[in-house]
Amino acid sequence: MLLASMLCAWTPADTTTTLQEVSVSGQRRHDTQMRMSQTNVAVSQKYLHEHFAGSLMQTLEDIPGVKAMAIGSGQSKPVIRGLGFNRLVVTEDGVKHEGQQWGDDHGLEIDQFAIDRAEVVKGPAALLYGSDAIGGVLNLFTNHVPMEGVGGSVQLFGRTNNEQAGVSAKVGGRKDKFFYRANVTLIDYADYRVPADSIQYYSYWVRLKDGRLRNTAGREHDGSFMLGYAGYNFHSDLRVSDSYSRSGFFADAHGLEVRLSDIDYDASRRDIDLPYQWVNHLKVLSHTSWRNDVVATELNLAYQNNLREEHSEPVSHGYMPTPDGTRERRFNKHTATANAMVRYERGRNTLQGGLCGEWQHNRSGGWGFILPDFETGSAGLYAMDRFEVRPGLILNAGLRYDMARTHIHAYSDWYATPTANGPQHLQRSSEQRRTFHALTWSAGVNWTRGNWLVKANAGKSFRMPIAKELGADGVNYHIFRYERGNSSLDPEEAYQLDATVSWHHGPLTAELSPYVSYFPNYIFLNPTAEYVEGLQLYHYTQTRVLRWGVEAQLAYRFARHWEATAQGEYLYASQRSGQKRGYTLPFSPPWSADAGLRYTYDWRGDGFVALTAHIVGRQDQIVPPEKPTDGHWTLNLAAGKKFPLGSKMLNITLHADNLLNRRYYDHTSYYRLIDVPEPGINVAAMVGLEF
Repeated sequence: MLLASMLCAWTPADTTTTLQEVSVSGQRRHDTQMRMSQTNVAVSQKYLHEHFAGSLMQTLEDIPGVKAMAIGSGQSKPVIRGLGFNRLVVTEDGVKHEGQQWGDDHGLEIDQFAIDRAEVVKGPAALLYGSDAIGGVLNLFTNHVPMEGVGGSVQLFGRTNNEQAGVSAKVGGRKDKFFYRANVTLIDYADYRVPADSIQYYSYWVRLKDGRLRNTAGREHDGSFMLGYAGYNFHSDLRVSDSYSRSGFFADAHGLEVRLSDIDYDASRRDIDLPYQWVNHLKVLSHTSWRNDVVATELNLAYQNNLREEHSEPVSHGYMPTPDGTRERRFNKHTATANAMVRYERGRNTLQGGLCGEWQHNRSGGWGFILPDFETGSAGLYAMDRFEVRPGLILNAGLRYDMARTHIHAYSDWYATPTANGPQHLQRSSEQRRTFHALTWSAGVNWTRGNWLVKANAGKSFRMPIAKELGADGVNYHIFRYERGNSSLDPEEAYQLDATVSWHHGPLTAELSPYVSYFPNYIFLNPTAEYVEGLQLYHYTQTRVLRWGVEAQLAYRFARHWEATAQGEYLYASQRSGQKRGYTLPFSPPWSADAGLRYTYDWRGDGFVALTAHIVGRQDQIVPPEKPTDGHWTLNLAAGKKFPLGSKMLNITLHADNLLNRRYYDHTSYYRLIDVPEPGINVAAMVGLEF
């Protein structure tokens, strides 16, 4: 059993369906999906390997409602049903991953090659996962217990567009009830290419050498070790992991550095010049569980340290003189987490409760400012009941109470600004002490009969405003804007309803997942027509928002080895109050659809070939001063083959995106603001040997 939550939610290992292929099959899926009323999709390690597309989120983009927000060429952030950042919880082995997820240019500091399986929970999940789970949850599991003896794997992988090259090695063993696991991953990549020879940035035409975005190269080093004891009733393990990455920022967009700098950015496409960032994430996690036929208990303790720095050439801005050194920003965040859970099963009832606490401590540095120092302490308590009315009909309901206190420190410029009262060190962030409370609830039903499965879940979710939303005041060059916080923000609330209707009959499977949510006080960065220090001003505000959408899937197996699939998604969002009432939200994703054909064979080992057309509609629903984005379509290919080598197994997978090298823009990408199209043809390949 595992704790799979942001704070103190417990999700048993058998509550979701593992996808061994692109589609899922038959009655077994219905049986396991009856254990959860939220819309959820789980994928196996086999799925992760077959759909390998570079970063973890690009690998998971084939799941309806899941998107990857690309950050340069080596990282990406998760988005579920148009919500990401601090509206989406990412957990690793049951503990919420706490990095700098508020930032648009901060990726997941997690080794994707150490992941055994993943689960996506769509929609309201605050009851089990607490604040930030207002949009969904991405659960990652890296705690598979090895069998007797010693085994492992070695994987070589790469991508053509950014000339990525990497290797990952995993080894594990078990003797009696003790086991261990270790994993090491090394990745190096160059500047990535786009199908364009020039871009336009604020009326400046910038030429691209060989179509490459200068200074977007990077490298990543990951390592982890787990030691544990696995008995019949008792399990305990300790895991230590460290993830380090260093990547450049697109130089032409970072204050037009190429025009002002003496650096030769075209000297090499693999070097990392100024401006760049590096981040190191250390995580220590202890998991202990005990169970018998009636009672199960769990305790998770974790410590995380996320240390990140941004470096750029020292230049003066406004009244700021030229600073000493290149360290523009530094963030050092410490997080301690404790979660406890107990579950009691009696007859047709399953009662579950949990208690949790978290402490965050963040300190900033450098000559640039955007995020104030802060400390945040939070605690939560929840209880829920799952009742089987009869075979095929299950009800569940629960309540949760959370409290959090945030202390934001004041910050004043390190340099003086001339004013009517003489030179002054202007205050960017004021001293703030805020306390937040929230009572949330959730109720759901699962019903199945014959070939039908129906799930529905309703609930109230919440999200406490973070320090950046309350106290930001600075330039964010990487996404081309000036950001300003709002100290009067209230906790964000959402009333949500989502459902899943699934039907299968022989080779045909169909699924429809509608959802709707209402936010009385949605927090977002509102674009304005003002400019500060030469960049467009965005400020945090709150408004009433209505969001609804639908996801659909259809799969048909024919002629034994063939399968045709179709899926699509649509999201509508509308502001119901404020200055931009009637408009949508910034960077709202347009509708999209996929149509695919897959052929599987078992000649001398399992193999497959799949061709998919990805279609994205034009996005005219915008927020001024945004501009519409044209629709586009791309053709993508995937293939894989297993080769038995005695007692070992050789796996080869291939994933090619944008085969026709089409030029298009992603409406959810910040790079479209400076006329940067999405990458051209990109082939990702992986060769793995299991032993």
